[in-house]
Amino acid sequence: MNTYNESDLKEFCEKVLEKMGMRKDYSEVVADSLVKANLEGTDSHGISRLSIYAKRFMDKRINVNPDIKVTKKAPTVLQIDGDNGLGHVVSWKAIKEGIEIAKESGTAAIAIRNSNHFGTASYFCQMACEQNLACIGFTNSPPGIAPWGGKEAFFGTNPIAFGFPTGNDQPVIIDLSTSIVARGKIILAAKQGTEIPDGWAIDEDGYPTKEPAAALKGSVLPLGGAKGAALALAVEILTGVLSGAAFGPHVKNLYDDNETENANVGHFFLLLDIKKFMDLTLFFTSIQNLLQEMKEVPKKPDVSEIRYPGERRKRESASRQLTGIELSGNVEQELKELGADFHIPFPEAMSLDHSSKSFSL
Repeated sequence: MNTYNESDLKEFCEKVLEKMGMRKDYSEVVADSLVKANLEGTDSHGISRLSIYAKRFMDKRINVNPDIKVTKKAPTVLQIDGDNGLGHVVSWKAIKEGIEIAKESGTAAIAIRNSNHFGTASYFCQMACEQNLACIGFTNSPPGIAPWGGKEAFFGTNPIAFGFPTGNDQPVIIDLSTSIVARGKIILAAKQGTEIPDGWAIDEDGYPTKEPAAALKGSVLPLGGAKGAALALAVEILTGVLSGAAFGPHVKNLYDDNETENANVGHFFLLLDIKKFMDLTLFFTSIQNLLQEMKEVPKKPDVSEIRYPGERRKRESASRQLTGIELSGNVEQELKELGADFHIPFPEAMSLDHSSKSFSL
């Protein structure tokens, strides 16, 4: 696999999006979100998604420059209509609006409808943490999980995310799907032509499968069995029902070429201004003590370090900023073809000497 510089990939993303008519501030957000996912090791939600987004812009299934409507329903309640925009830009605008309200009133609850896939939920939690706000985020998605006991996908993989500032540049970031694995990882495996591990999914007949194509026709298994399926239902209620978006099997699939309706994905965010609850310095001291004591718990024989959620993400990002971002041959070819369509050259791969630098933290 070839390795690429993050700034080169961002620039490529921005140029493609702007060539399609996206306004500059939106293209910067989308490019930043995609490449940041790659930097942090979440390649399934990274630049590999650019081609499908571009395709849906071209066939008018996603609005490249949405007229996002923000309605203040109560002092701390925002309702957002995303005008069928890409979820990255819809959620970015929603979080920006919500931060101002949370700083004034202490909390902000944001319900979003008429949106699309928004990348990693962690991206928006990080936005809040940079302002010393805590964030809880949810989104629904096209059917991916069967209800417990069923064999047909009904709920989305419906991620849940939390972000807590720590007083340094390494916040606690918890970002997990209610499925045992993000469906994007199965999509990426299908692109790369690799098998998926046992225990990830069942096929359309309800039998375990290691074939990503069969898994995409069947169902991803819920995290923790029945408990994961219950969490998926809770997220569906918050993001689909409460927001007025689509829910369950009514959320349309971005990857279905035969679909003509808007996806109508729903998101829900809750922002908390920590200063309104307690002294910020005391909070930082307490959370750092909590994390340090957690890390000092006696370790299992095969464990060298206990890490909190967000540490691996930060370290991986620092490493890949130096060594570069690896892209599979399939993803690389797909992006080169996309660039050629718009007469935008794909960046040159990093030299072997530069991309093989050792790095440790």
